[in-house]
Amino acid sequence: MAQFTLPRKSKVKPGKKHSIADGAARKKTFNVYRWDPDSGENPRLDSYEIDLDKCGPMVLDALIYIKNEVDPTLTFRRSCREGICGSCAMNIGGTNTLACTRASTDIPGQVAVYPLPHMEVKKDLIPDMKHFYAQYASIKPWLQSQTPAPPDRERLQSKADREKLDGLYECILCACCSTSCPSYWWNSDRYLGPAILLQAYRWIVDSRDEHTGERLDELEDPFRLYRCHTIMNCTNTCPKGLNPAKAIAEIKKLMVVRTI
Repeated sequence: MAQFTLPRKSKVKPGKKHSIADGAARKKTFNVYRWDPDSGENPRLDSYEIDLDKCGPMVLDALIYIKNEVDPTLTFRRSCREGICGSCAMNIGGTNTLACTRASTDIPGQVAVYPLPHMEVKKDLIPDMKHFYAQYASIKPWLQSQTPAPPDRERLQSKADREKLDGLYECILCACCSTSCPSYWWNSDRYLGPAILLQAYRWIVDSRDEHTGERLDELEDPFRLYRCHTIMNCTNTCPKGLNPAKAIAEIKKLMVVRTI
């Protein structure tokens, strides 16, 4: 039987423990992935015990408290704190989500916090997003039209056409869905993944865009589109409640329709 082991330097080891004195009414432990590329050491899992009464209700509030009051070396991304920017996407309690919208009390027991899976880690909870953003740029996520824009008003579309964009334009490119997809884990060099395909469909279905055929041509590939096997992890984990799997299925249907 084949046996697989992680490279020696990638094994996560027990880390430092930061405890607080007894007496805290709402004590909770956060086990946080730590890795410093400059140290030459293995990743570790540091344990932080904090009083939830001293910070806000969300996991991001707890991480900010830890950084400000306990361990200033902790590194993570954050910006809006309102579920809009997608910066604080990470794996919390085994689920990819946004730290700013996940309540600490929603997670029973200790809270495990890791960076988004199957991406290179820059440091601690920060994944390398360069490849993800390059894939986003590859779909040309802007309006493409040969018809000149009206000189005195915006490009209009009907209410029905505008409604087709609902459930698509809300994507914040947090990458929670793509990094939960096994097909993306193994084929991210060629498969675009749920987030980028949802974004691609947003422009394909936009009535103002006149490059639908060219956009579908770009996706007509055994890997870029068809590595999706409808596992549904993407839809289950999306913190915005969107349905990338449905968007991918709609693109596949358009591929079939145009060949008939």
